[in-house]
Amino acid sequence: MRNSIDKIFIENSSSEQFATAYFEYLSFVLSSISTAEIAAFIDALLKARDQNSAIYFIGNGGSAATANHFANDIAIGTRSWEKPFRAQSLCDNQAVISAIANDDGFEYIFSQQLSVLLKEDDVVVAISASGNSPNLLKAIDVAREKGAFSIGLTAFDGGQLKKRADLSVHVPTGLSEYGPAEDAHMVLDHLVGAYLTRLVREV
Repeated sequence: MRNSIDKIFIENSSSEQFATAYFEYLSFVLSSISTAEIAAFIDALLKARDQNSAIYFIGNGGSAATANHFANDIAIGTRSWEKPFRAQSLCDNQAVISAIANDDGFEYIFSQQLSVLLKEDDVVVAISASGNSPNLLKAIDVAREKGAFSIGLTAFDGGQLKKRADLSVHVPTGLSEYGPAEDAHMVLDHLVGAYLTRLVREV
């Protein structure tokens, strides 16, 4: 079954035509994201900052890179030193990740870290196009057990993550459209970071 990107390629043979059609489709996807969900995401990050709670970003593959980028932009990019966003990515420590994956299984790489680090009222942000990665779902389970707030940044049909997270910011793409899904998640990073950076300067 072909998705929108496959169809764009079939209908636009030249690279220039493909680029134009890709941008048009990405614009459509971005315009379809709920701004109310984005606002709720921002409110959750601000609440965590007010409570001095930690914010943990997690993801696999391209979404791991987005998790790292998000943590950087929220914790450091906002320049909120006196009242910081205590954000970090759990995708960075390869020694920890490889130890857990080797000893207990890849599906535990985030849940075990959260079992050690997570406190009540902390925030876990899980980034996934499919929303069905077992290691992210296990992390959401730990967040629920410990009284933390969970947020899923999803795409495709949202998968289980959209259903199980306390809050979902959903990017409505077709199945297997990883490019537009991950593009949109990075746009969310820069949108949220841009807003928070300017907001904390005024507070």
